[in-house]
Amino acid sequence: MNEEFEIHMNEFLPLRDVVFNTLRQAILTGELKPGERLMEIHLANKLGVSRTPIREAIRKLELESLVVMIPRKGAEVAQITEKSLRDVLEVRRTLDALCAELSCDRISEAEIANLKQACLDFEAATQGKDKKQIAKADVALHNIILESTGNQRLEQLVNNLAEQMYRYRFEYIKDVSQYAQLIQEHRVIYEAISGRDKEKAAQAARTHIDNQESCVIALIQQENAKIKTNKKNKK
Repeated sequence: MNEEFEIHMNEFLPLRDVVFNTLRQAILTGELKPGERLMEIHLANKLGVSRTPIREAIRKLELESLVVMIPRKGAEVAQITEKSLRDVLEVRRTLDALCAELSCDRISEAEIANLKQACLDFEAATQGKDKKQIAKADVALHNIILESTGNQRLEQLVNNLAEQMYRYRFEYIKDVSQYAQLIQEHRVIYEAISGRDKEKAAQAARTHIDNQESCVIALIQQENAKIKTNKKNKK
């Protein structure tokens, strides 16, 4: 069991919600790894709570497809599969392209300045080793584009995918070799939007998602190959 995460109490939230948010964040950031068993007693001891909020949190995580129940084994962190990745990114690709197009029409000069700064902030974040900060800078950049559309329904759709998207984004961000390409892709998106070039902006947004999909699928395949090798060696 991974020991890196810890509970952060919030006086405004019920304990069950604090436990749920703690475990959810640990899964999304990879602190609790795909396939890792979620043992109630261990988690309760680690977080200093009873088993009841742990059990409730696991049920909610199962509803979000972040946890699966395995017969005779119990709860496990859901695997990141090629199918689940493609399903999410297929939708997000279309939505991001639409965001980029609408942004070209509606973004303000102040938001363009914020977007430029967000590009610089992301580049600065990649110089450090804190993957959470890099992911946060990436989310902030895309949120500027989303909010500039002024379309609340679109914001709701994108935000509904945000948490699942975060899990895949975090896998992508773990690959340091991708940082230069990410910085360049952000720059192209910024230049297209600031230049009000809808076609270029939409294509840049689609390319951004396509490259992320290719990278994470390669990582999934590498991990699956390792699992198969380990199983063969145990025989």
